[in-house]
Amino acid sequence: MANSPVYERIYAVVRRIPAGKVATYGQVALWAGLPGRARQVGYALFRVAPDADVPWQRVINAKGEISASPHRLGNDDYQQVLLKAEGVTFDCSGRIDLGEFGWQPGACAQPPAEFEPPASPPQNRCQC
Repeated sequence: MANSPVYERIYAVVRRIPAGKVATYGQVALWAGLPGRARQVGYALFRVAPDADVPWQRVINAKGEISASPHRLGNDDYQQVLLKAEGVTFDCSGRIDLGEFGWQPGACAQPPAEFEPPASPPQNRCQC
């Protein structure tokens, strides 16, 4: 079954998040041209096949936490393992410091063709 064009836009953004960095569901929605549709990002990532080239583990909630889901059967712990392997650290509350590990697409990053930048672009934190 082919993915919807909306899901493909979401996956295109998620593929750009580098190893060792994270983005929130809301940020991914915004950068995919879907402001206010963070839940749709969650739905799209839930559908990612295990062998897909979409680094779903790099998307977290706005609190800097892994969003628990009763439907993922242990993937919450697996997500943390994958992120730690990329060098992302968690505090004693299980949160990620978005100031340190949060990713922002910058001027040096080329957005996917279907990317529509927000009206006011996020702060440029590109490390070229």
